[in-house]
Amino acid sequence: MTTPTAPESFSSATPKPAAPQSATTSPLIKGRTVWISDIHLGSRDCKAEYLLKFLDNISCDTLYLVGDIIDMWAMKKKFRWPQQHYNVMLKLYELANNGTRIIYVPGNHDEPMRRFTGNLFGPIEIIEEHEYTCADGKRYLIMHGDAMDAYINLSHLTRFVGDIGYGLLLFINRWANRWRKLMRRPYFSLAGMIKNNIKGAKHAIETYQKEATDEARRRGFDGVICGHIHYPDMCEENGIRYCNTGDWIENCTAIVEDFSGEMRLLHYSDQVQWQEATDNKVAQAA
Repeated sequence: MTTPTAPESFSSATPKPAAPQSATTSPLIKGRTVWISDIHLGSRDCKAEYLLKFLDNISCDTLYLVGDIIDMWAMKKKFRWPQQHYNVMLKLYELANNGTRIIYVPGNHDEPMRRFTGNLFGPIEIIEEHEYTCADGKRYLIMHGDAMDAYINLSHLTRFVGDIGYGLLLFINRWANRWRKLMRRPYFSLAGMIKNNIKGAKHAIETYQKEATDEARRRGFDGVICGHIHYPDMCEENGIRYCNTGDWIENCTAIVEDFSGEMRLLHYSDQVQWQEATDNKVAQAA
């Protein structure tokens, strides 16, 4: 494989190359494979602080980055690359250099990276989509999920987010959680609450889930692992396993496979540390 030149929007970042501090204790989470997505490095709502703690506390053979890792849309509007975002990239490189296989499946916000499919980004492999076989023998389609947009673009979710403004929701979410942190309250996702309680939004999520599992079924897979809609979930849809990794904008979630092939959806914040998501929903304190 050849090593392509990094996109200009990343290679022009100029913070001091200070390596992130590694955890001094044993990793809290050990697994065969970990999946994360929708980090949105370069956007002001990226939870890089939580993500660095997460990366310091995992040990796995393979780490999948399932799209929207770098938010080139946000950086095109206003370039920002704070030190913590730079440290996330350094930490990923550190993990890769220490033996973790890292596979990067680009999404729509980092779509230019798809031009480098089949190449290496430093020690990180870039693949447009991937087939993964769990320890229990089940085969999963790994994709970001933006290909499903054709089925939900006219949904109530799109209209709702367009009317209210997803950016405004994240702005309110950001300031509300700064206050909650001062009050020693756990992290809370406002946008996640809205998705759970607005009928049209729930319909759009269900449509996305159905189309993703239908795609996996058509191609002979036992399940699908994706991101894109910032709604972490694990469930069965007509015999096909649906796993959505969530995001590091609203929910701070990951999917972890243990060495027997069992998969778990986990949630992280600095108050609760790792907490298993129960009832197919991220556990969040109001």
